[in-house]
Amino acid sequence: MSDETELTILMPCLNEAETLADCVTEARQWLQSAGIAGEILVADNGSTDGSQEIARAAGAQVVPVARRGYGAALQGGIAGARGKYIVMGDADGSYDFGHLDGFMDRLRAGDDLVMGNRFAGGIEPGAMPWLHRYVGNPILSYAGRVMFRVPIRDFHCGLRGMRTDSVRELGLRTTGMEFASEMVVRASLAQQTISEVPTTLRPDGRSRAPHLRTWHDGWRHLRFLLLFSPRWLFLVPGGIMTAIGLLLTAVLSIGGSISIGTITFQVNTLVYAAALTLVGVQTVTFGVFTRIYAVSKGYLPRDDRLDRFGGQFRLERGLWLGLAVLFAGLVAAVISLVWWHESHFRALDAEHQLRLVVPAALGLVLGSWIILSSFFLSILGLDKEITLD
Repeated sequence: MSDETELTILMPCLNEAETLADCVTEARQWLQSAGIAGEILVADNGSTDGSQEIARAAGAQVVPVARRGYGAALQGGIAGARGKYIVMGDADGSYDFGHLDGFMDRLRAGDDLVMGNRFAGGIEPGAMPWLHRYVGNPILSYAGRVMFRVPIRDFHCGLRGMRTDSVRELGLRTTGMEFASEMVVRASLAQQTISEVPTTLRPDGRSRAPHLRTWHDGWRHLRFLLLFSPRWLFLVPGGIMTAIGLLLTAVLSIGGSISIGTITFQVNTLVYAAALTLVGVQTVTFGVFTRIYAVSKGYLPRDDRLDRFGGQFRLERGLWLGLAVLFAGLVAAVISLVWWHESHFRALDAEHQLRLVVPAALGLVLGSWIILSSFFLSILGLDKEITLD
């Protein structure tokens, strides 16, 4: 990296001949007026409309990126940037490259990632589809704030600044539109300093449809958020299902019923309650498996709570717990068989039979699951990074 180049303005490009020259010119004029030693870098993703020549004629450098995708183009541009800082933005005319002072102020102050906030700076009429503005962006941004505790109101703003060394340390991998989420998530997990500045959004100047696909790319963003948050993908829903399932199973097994308004849940609900308990416990254990694997492979940072769990877990403890649950289920099953043999059980109606048989089956299955999960946890713990035994 050259010491003389303070800022790289990076623009991903795929057939942006209609708007690219104006974007590059706007960025070049701002660099001159701000007195910043910088470069304009166009990461071309295989344009066939002459965008490369247009970029060079307007005063930009071009980095060809063969692998297709928004994220792939930006990864190629980040790798080729010479500036101490990078400000990236789409080359479709929607972002204002003539007002980047807020980004530079925060970067010079030491922030690692500076996000633009279009909702705070202003969205011009027609610049953002209604579904994106009032549904997609708010929901995904809220999910990101909750899952990763990032105080960012506009998770998917395409105009953002970053310290070049900091962003290269993140090991960004995604190649599609979810790259925007990955950058924020990984910066948060790496405990980098993240801030937000207002920016504006204009209607883009292209005559063709945008590259963004609402439902497809929205799902890819949500999928990435979930995959990098085992707590919200597995642990939280699994814990809720387990708690509700156990409560219902306990109440209904001892002969009680639960009424909600005019609806009364009785013994038939016991079967579903047992199933909910089993699914909940399995979901929680999958969350633990996923977290341990992700930490050991470097996808997620170490977790103090996981380390404490690893320090307390022993294979033998898991086996004893599993055997205890399995034994309880076996005892209940034996009692039901004895009663059946002595004709007592057959004299009971189906309702009373289920109150004993269902908990017995649940104990047998859960005990077996805990034993097998304990062995699997010990196998995962063989990794030197996670001590489980």
